[in-house]
Amino acid sequence: MKIGIIGAGHIGGTLTRRLKALGHDVSVANSRGPETLADLAKETGARAATVADAAREKDVVIVTIPEKAVPKLRNEIQGALDAKTVVVDTGNYYPKRDGQIADIEAGTPESKWVADQLGRPVVKAFNTIYAQHLLERGKPAGARDRIALPVAGDDPTAKAVVMRLIDELGFDGVDTGGLADSWRQEPGTPVYGADLDAERAKRALADAKSERRPEFRA
Repeated sequence: MKIGIIGAGHIGGTLTRRLKALGHDVSVANSRGPETLADLAKETGARAATVADAAREKDVVIVTIPEKAVPKLRNEIQGALDAKTVVVDTGNYYPKRDGQIADIEAGTPESKWVADQLGRPVVKAFNTIYAQHLLERGKPAGARDRIALPVAGDDPTAKAVVMRLIDELGFDGVDTGGLADSWRQEPGTPVYGADLDAERAKRALADAKSERRPEFRA
């Protein structure tokens, strides 16, 4: 698939490495320009691109940037994204980094807020796992203790595309429902950072409480 990755931090860099190694056509961009990604491009064979080019004519675009940077992204990718492109949001709201985002503080699920900012649907995935574990802990399908990654979104077809990528990467995708329920995989919930297998992840998602924990509030 043609995949664009916007953000080259821990998760973005890891997904660039893993997805390119799996044979996908990967373009990666950040806010500082493609020249700053020369080392990552040389290491992985991925294409260093502008944000707009990373979004253009792609099957999947993965947005993996701080929440505070999301609002201005809409203008950068406007007109570049195809209607059929699956947009994946890996982000988490950390008030100490992102400042106070009133809608999220008031209860809007983080990825619902991201979708509203971008003006198009997103699939929430890859937000519950540490980058090093994403890099190193993938296992073949059916392996014991294979880590499960929650996937939330309102479009079943888009979620299926993300589920296939997750399986290729060596993890089990767990469908957590629509974006309205994506709070179940946000920071502070039982599944977050826990590296659970599919059955335990499902139980953890069911046990999640909608009230945001104090350490994840502004």
